[in-house]
Amino acid sequence: MVWQQVYDPFHSMTLSTLVAVIPVAVMLIGLGFLHLKAHIAAAAGLVAALAIAVFAFGMPAGMAGRAALLGGLTGLLPIGWIVLNIIFLHQLTEQNGSFQVLQDSIAGITQDRRLQLLLIAFAFGAFFEGAAGFGTPVAVTAAILIGLGFSPLAASGLSLIANTAPVAFGALGTPVITLAKVHGYDVLEVSAMIGRQLPFFSVLVPFWLIWAFAGRKAMMEIWPAILVTGVAFAVPQFLVSNYMGPELVDVIAAICSMVALVGFLRVWQPKTIWTSVSLKGREKDGGVASQPVAPRQHSTAAVVKAWTPWVILTVFVFVWGLPATKTYLNGLFAPKFPIEGLHKLIEKMPPVVLKPTAEGAEYVLGLLSATGTGIFVAAVIGGLVMGYGLPSLLKHFFRTLWLVRYSLLTIVLMLALGTLTRYSGLDTTLGLAFASTGVFYPFFGTLMGWLGVALTGSDTASNVLFGGMQKVAAEQLGLSGNLMGAANSSGGVMGKMIDAQSIVVASTATRWFNHEGDILRYVFVHSIVLACLVGVLVTLQAYVWPFTLMVVH
Repeated sequence: MVWQQVYDPFHSMTLSTLVAVIPVAVMLIGLGFLHLKAHIAAAAGLVAALAIAVFAFGMPAGMAGRAALLGGLTGLLPIGWIVLNIIFLHQLTEQNGSFQVLQDSIAGITQDRRLQLLLIAFAFGAFFEGAAGFGTPVAVTAAILIGLGFSPLAASGLSLIANTAPVAFGALGTPVITLAKVHGYDVLEVSAMIGRQLPFFSVLVPFWLIWAFAGRKAMMEIWPAILVTGVAFAVPQFLVSNYMGPELVDVIAAICSMVALVGFLRVWQPKTIWTSVSLKGREKDGGVASQPVAPRQHSTAAVVKAWTPWVILTVFVFVWGLPATKTYLNGLFAPKFPIEGLHKLIEKMPPVVLKPTAEGAEYVLGLLSATGTGIFVAAVIGGLVMGYGLPSLLKHFFRTLWLVRYSLLTIVLMLALGTLTRYSGLDTTLGLAFASTGVFYPFFGTLMGWLGVALTGSDTASNVLFGGMQKVAAEQLGLSGNLMGAANSSGGVMGKMIDAQSIVVASTATRWFNHEGDILRYVFVHSIVLACLVGVLVTLQAYVWPFTLMVVH
């Protein structure tokens, strides 16, 4: 039996919207204010979602359970598989001491914590976002920052803030390509439009990042380095997205940013070296500037050996992200399992789509092509290079699995919640509330993209969810469809720092378990303010000259 989604079950969009937001509110309040453990808060949100989907929105109970199951499976693979294997690699490098050598080599570039943060969290993280996406950059950069001595809150929260501007072009342009493919946008036009929005924030976010870490005064002490980092990312981001397409935007921009920053630091260093590893004002050692202890010197061979596992990781993540690689590996093994009782039995309804459209519900066991598998192979090869034997690697792998067991459970529950809200239409009800704002739609339509990523944890999923609605609403208001399709993706990047799966990835990478609520409270305001700033820019592009000249029609 086919079930058609109902977006206003109470015949009052205000009441229906308030009811639809309850599951997400339950999870966020439990996590952020009641200080529940993450998996308990996620479970409470999932129970609330099941109840509201079935009893308020009329979704058949069996379908609701199957939608949650599909989300849980997706939580294990690909998301949980990435987290498990990046922590596995990090554990190996810590155990044999090579991570300390890596830390010392980074300190040799600069001992200033602000500059280390720019290099690792923003520039290096952007490369991993461009190559792999789906939680990889936060897992890698948070693990490196905690190894460098940053406090858990700083390592987690700042990695999330840094991983914003690159997200729209992450995983070799997957969000943009998917938006175009699913909703009929021209891929080059929408790529160009996003490339005329995000570069402003690629310059702003590095300043914002250091301000959030060290305060305004300390930020201004290193403004030349911040400007170099941001501009060296923003300019290639604009050029590649407008003249080449979405696939290599982040990869090229990140490499340019890293090279520019390292080169600049050879001729410039701040007068005061910042050695604090905590967020300013959040812990007793925050905001302390002092002369650093010189890093230990290591031989070139030792430094090369210490970086080798991470170089291997970078190569494998990039190769695994290539469409040709994924196609080949999926051809070897990627069985699809239609979820019986759910697949093609739920229909999206107007005004979200032009006509009733069946929703697919297949779980693809793409184990070989999953980014986490590339990370696992890199970890094994890196472990062998570091001198581990296969029995030792196996022991460390299962030890890591036990270490992150609750984090994996949390990811499963949160993805189950997100997937259920999608198939039940709860998230669409929330989106329609944004879409009914008339002349203010460019601003609130941008926040719709933010909401989509906050709910689903993916800019790609948000584009699938709301990309069509953005196009229809824009054309009804006489706006460019490309403008609002791009706004969905650009606004969505600011939701990445508060989506539940990213927060769990960050807490797991730093091994700051059961502190997901602390991370959420820290990044929440940053996320909202930055999303609103994107909304202001989109509004200017919609109505105010000369910003209107930037719009791709």
